[in-house]
Amino acid sequence: MTNRKIQYWVIPPEADAEFVAAMERVLDTYEKPYDPDHPVLCMDEQPVQLIKETRCPIPATKRHAKRIDYEYERAGTASIFMFTEPLAGWREATARTSKTKVDWAVEVARLLEGRYRKCPIVTLVCDNLNTHTIGAFYEAFPPARARALVRRLDFCHTPKHGSWLNIAENELSSLTRQCVSGRRFGELTILQSEIGAWSTDVNITQRGVDWQMRVSDARCKLKSLYPKRRI
Repeated sequence: MTNRKIQYWVIPPEADAEFVAAMERVLDTYEKPYDPDHPVLCMDEQPVQLIKETRCPIPATKRHAKRIDYEYERAGTASIFMFTEPLAGWREATARTSKTKVDWAVEVARLLEGRYRKCPIVTLVCDNLNTHTIGAFYEAFPPARARALVRRLDFCHTPKHGSWLNIAENELSSLTRQCVSGRRFGELTILQSEIGAWSTDVNITQRGVDWQMRVSDARCKLKSLYPKRRI
């Protein structure tokens, strides 16, 4: 029997008006010039398993790499929250024990009341996960504070099966390759420290994101996504 490999892929729907409508709104958002009073902020999440060592690793030497025992102890899970402002060349990764509505609202509020406290409005690009809702703020905060936060948010949702449109997903991919993949984090505080250091280093060394896809490009290269006109 032939062993056939399987590739997992994000397969977009064909001739889907709702998909292209959401896609074009995201692409339009990315084309807007930088406005410090109305920044565009992208966010995404990623689960990670916390793993403790059961035996002390052997440090690397000139003759061999660092040696880690196969045995490990599961220490629960965590969720990484990635926020990035593409035109400012800024990103920040944080981690929490869970990714509930309250967790998400607390993370967004921290930025709205911190880095973006002087901004009248912030466009937030994110997916349609059921935790990314206006109601999440009312579950986390008193009504007056929740409403004050919601008034300053302009949601821009990526379409289902269109996660590639979220620049924060690209940042998460970089974080995974450069900082998380192949490593064991036994405690949440260690994970938070490491991804925080990654964010600081990349912010110092990397410029803004050069996003190439525009609406005109999508209409040419992704024709199969667009429904046939009836008129």
